[in-house]
Amino acid sequence: MISILVMLVGVALFEPVSSACREKEYPTSDGQCCPMCQEGTVVGRDCTAESGTHCVPCQTGTYMNQQNGLKRCLSCSTCGRELGLYAKQKCTSTSDTVCDVLSGFFCKSLIDGTGCSTAEKHSVCKPGERIKQPGTSRHDTVCEACQPGSFSPDGVNCTLWTKCSENQITVQDGSLTADVVCSNGSRHRYFLSLPVVCFLILCFLIPLCSRGFVVI
Repeated sequence: MISILVMLVGVALFEPVSSACREKEYPTSDGQCCPMCQEGTVVGRDCTAESGTHCVPCQTGTYMNQQNGLKRCLSCSTCGRELGLYAKQKCTSTSDTVCDVLSGFFCKSLIDGTGCSTAEKHSVCKPGERIKQPGTSRHDTVCEACQPGSFSPDGVNCTLWTKCSENQITVQDGSLTADVVCSNGSRHRYFLSLPVVCFLILCFLIPLCSRGFVVI
């Protein structure tokens, strides 16, 4: 019975006091419980038997957004333009900087549904594709290939191929990146050349031969 009592007393003596700290208290390094500091401040000096916790305000460029027993404030986030971000809301002693994306970028990592920590440039559609859905601050550009019979040289919009008229010939077929090329030359130009030659022979060369002229 005595051994059991000794064991219980030992457990009580060596059990950390921190487990007995109340909700708005924090444990110190020497095992005491001190009142937490409010938002915008951190612990400058732990409490004593004679005085409460001494809290100090966060300096410029730092913040603390909750009650705490910490000795240092948190560093404010930076919104670098080279990262595609800008400061939508400046950092205060009680809240961090809220970053958002610049035009031409979209957010890759949202923070609490409002701020953005990382951004990326909108994708550029390739020649032969069109922009199906333009990029936004929260979503990337969506591209899709042009349909057969259309082309896109710059990856923006698809345009139907030109149709050559009956008096034109197709010099170059269309592709996904280039239009059909037409020429104003007659489609029958080469077929009429042979009859013309025969006509010239009948009309000019044969009469000359019959008159005794020799054609060299």
